[in-house]
Amino acid sequence: MKNYLMVLASVLFIGFQGSAQQVEFQEFDLDNGMHVILHQDNSAPVVTVSVMYHVGAKDEDPERTGFAHFFEHLLFEGTENIERGEWFNIVTANGGSNNANTTDDRTYYYEVFPSNSVEIGLWMESERLLHPVINQIGVDTQNEVVKEEKRLRVDNQPYGNLLAEIKKRMFKVHPYKGTTIGEMEHLDAATLEEFQAFNKKYYVPNNAVLVVAGDIDTAEVTKLIKDYFGPIPRGPEVERDLPKEQPITEAMRDKAYDPNIQIPAVVAAYRTPSFKSRDSYVLNMISSYLSGGKSAVLYKKMVDEQKQALQVQAVNISQEDYGIYALFALPLGDVSLDTLITEMDEEIAKIQSELISERDYQKIQNQFENQFVSSNSSISGIANSLARYYMLYDNVDLINNEIDIYRSITREEMRDVAKKYLNPNQRLILEYLPKKDEQ
Repeated sequence: MKNYLMVLASVLFIGFQGSAQQVEFQEFDLDNGMHVILHQDNSAPVVTVSVMYHVGAKDEDPERTGFAHFFEHLLFEGTENIERGEWFNIVTANGGSNNANTTDDRTYYYEVFPSNSVEIGLWMESERLLHPVINQIGVDTQNEVVKEEKRLRVDNQPYGNLLAEIKKRMFKVHPYKGTTIGEMEHLDAATLEEFQAFNKKYYVPNNAVLVVAGDIDTAEVTKLIKDYFGPIPRGPEVERDLPKEQPITEAMRDKAYDPNIQIPAVVAAYRTPSFKSRDSYVLNMISSYLSGGKSAVLYKKMVDEQKQALQVQAVNISQEDYGIYALFALPLGDVSLDTLITEMDEEIAKIQSELISERDYQKIQNQFENQFVSSNSSISGIANSLARYYMLYDNVDLINNEIDIYRSITREEMRDVAKKYLNPNQRLILEYLPKKDEQ
């Protein structure tokens, strides 16, 4: 259960990212179209080198799902100048760490090094982009790695398929209907040439942003970036014409089964706009009002006072093109799933018809202010935010001023946005049930 909620929170990018103090940065473009962002902070001898590519699960052939996540693994296999299996050894030998992650919208790679190893990080990321070795042995090796990850994190994880079951019902034509990890049979069926073509299409400098943040000399690092990344040829422009969803106008109800759970769950899910829209920010505030802590409305009512639920959550899982607003609850004892829906609906109806109290509104504002103070407390966090705000929001300045959006949202907007999106005829009710042997 906790893992499910963590998944929701991580997909959501809930709340905002920023810093209590102004994050200074410089930007420029290389001739090959790669965007570069530099952030200098000499308070500690640490540097993060990161590259975000604008490619995620939504960019895949529907018959070849899982490619973007597969490349998150595959591009650690090696390059023409980094022998297979040596990537992590080089990072460790230079006192660093590294990782990568993939969503439906983007893929992100990063290294954290002592600042005197910044050139190592730049060289490695330029090698990943210019000289990747994509061969059959690497594909076969990472295919097994991805299968094991799917077994561990999805197939055998309680509530591990809940989000996937929601998405495939909420999206009829947009690729968000699939999962980020993809279908294993698609990876099995893919040819080496298909993997190589995917790399040539999406892993190009003009589809990427490079961020170097931390203890750097900007002039020196700028020269190194031009030396390492400047010669990389520009790739073809990535064009997207993804299908658009029709509005949901009639309620949907369905059931899904999970052999890994004993306690059922119920979800009321609504399709919501891109996280770039103001309405999405308002929905984040509604989520905080409903379930932002144990003193929030839903938890206090359904868990503490009425003893109806073991857990209850409201979360706005918003992405680049669309979002899902989900109300989730686990029943306590013999409480019916319909009762949980009724109780959650009651609180949504109150938001739609009444202004929340000034006290509750100020409490929410304080929560976001506190998050603003504590977020981007690390150099790697700042690097991630700079890359994401450029790539997905087209506004790097949000790292400093996104809090102003929340400050400007009114109680009236919360009421109006709830009335716009959170209506019974616009949703899916999904009963997520234990799977029995006969099912």
